[in-house]
Amino acid sequence: MKDKLRLLDELQALRLKLMEAAEARGSLTDPEVLAISEAADELIVTLQQLQKNEMHRK
Repeated sequence: MKDKLRLLDELQALRLKLMEAAEARGSLTDPEVLAISEAADELIVTLQQLQKNEMHRK
């Protein structure tokens, strides 16, 4: 559970960083914005896998 909470906190931080970078760069296709978005996507997939595993254990 601690891992899940840590990942959710990390995802929230990335979401804020993504919004700031997109606004500062003025583009959603800027390489920095894309890199942050990809990192967030990876975290989302990890969280989905954790949730799926939790459901199978119940």
